[in-house]
Amino acid sequence: MKKILTALCILLTIGGNAQQEEDKAILEKIYKNALVNGKSYEWLDYLSNQIGGRLSGSLNAQKAVEWGEKELKALGLDRVWLQPVMVPKWTRGVTEIAYIETEPGKTTSFPICALGGSVPTPIGGLKAEIIEVKGLEELATLGKEKIAGKVVFYNRPMQADLIQTFEAYGGCVDQRYAGAAEAGKYGAVGVIVRSMNLRLDDYPHTGSMSYGDLKDTQKIPAAAISTNGAELLSTLLALNKKAKFHLNMNCRTWKDVQSYNVIGEIKGSEYPNEYMVVGGHLDSWDLGDGSHDDGAGIVQSMEVLRLFKEIGYKPKRSIRVVMFMNEENGLRGGKKYAKVAKQKGENHVFALESDAGGFTPRGFSFDCNDATFTQVESWKPLFEPYLIHYFAKGGSGADIGPLKKEGITLAGLRPDSQRYFDYHHAKNDTFDAVNKRELELGAATMTSLMYLFDKYGTK
Repeated sequence: MKKILTALCILLTIGGNAQQEEDKAILEKIYKNALVNGKSYEWLDYLSNQIGGRLSGSLNAQKAVEWGEKELKALGLDRVWLQPVMVPKWTRGVTEIAYIETEPGKTTSFPICALGGSVPTPIGGLKAEIIEVKGLEELATLGKEKIAGKVVFYNRPMQADLIQTFEAYGGCVDQRYAGAAEAGKYGAVGVIVRSMNLRLDDYPHTGSMSYGDLKDTQKIPAAAISTNGAELLSTLLALNKKAKFHLNMNCRTWKDVQSYNVIGEIKGSEYPNEYMVVGGHLDSWDLGDGSHDDGAGIVQSMEVLRLFKEIGYKPKRSIRVVMFMNEENGLRGGKKYAKVAKQKGENHVFALESDAGGFTPRGFSFDCNDATFTQVESWKPLFEPYLIHYFAKGGSGADIGPLKKEGITLAGLRPDSQRYFDYHHAKNDTFDAVNKRELELGAATMTSLMYLFDKYGTK
């Protein structure tokens, strides 16, 4: 009996080593093809430079949908289709204007941009005293007496000593999202928000905002100011608290319009009714061309399916690439995809999202049970030759979040984030800011994880 057990242990060890060697060889093939024969950079070039910024409901967003459908069909997938989804339509209008008047005839201009969803200023703009606060809590302590009739200037910076920059972003983004709603309750006439950016520069960063349950008569215009602008404005206010701030914006919200999620699928060879998703969001803000946010995630996700076909790998499970529409100001695409999947009773077992820029990949974060995470950690040696070392439990991605249910594993690609917020939602989020090799490494890393989950499943 002892000899039989020993023999079984030897066979299991040999089998395990053989599996490891096979996986190692597949990952080598994936990385080589992505770096030598990749298409992600070429795709991003077209999406960024020939189409450009893709704000939900815009003509460019529709052009991106048509481009995505065409490129997925060219890959020879088993199925490609458009999933209708109603999305908000908001337009910026002419370039915004802002300046401070410290004394009659003496003005200083600032680089600003309207926040997505903001109402416009009155025709000709508004002019009022401005009051600086560090956050929503300080606003509440001042009360209506000190705020009514003024422009509120939120000037809380991202926390620089946090290594995880998304944590720093999360620590101050409430002033952008809810700042106008809170200031409006106290009778403010406008809001200026320091850009979510760790770097000092002259680029204002837009982003979504909400008026909550404010009545239309209480809604006030909201804009972001560059970090350099915020520093200067704070200095000028320290010298003259009675200075007048002028703001002029012409943005507008329209009726919702129809758009689409773009979906392509390779049918599984063994478990066709188990679905794995990889994706990013096709829409972007309008100031730049959305190369990092989230053109990179779109082309990396497309590359996953292309690489599988390129290396001749036939997935066991059905794998879908999803180009989600309207992540930036509504998450309508992610919600619609999850709703339809539930209605059809589709069994989604794994979803991976890339929405943190096209920088050097470091690893992944996982929303999963302990057994699956233990399995993931056992794959670390396969990724170490590619300097992928970060595997942690945490969030995944906004668009795949609505898929969350018991039994599904969600994951997010985690590139190096130190430079991400230099470009996030700003005019400089353009194709020239993306490094070809870093983008391709990210695509290969995503493909490798998809391969391993397809082969071994979840626990």
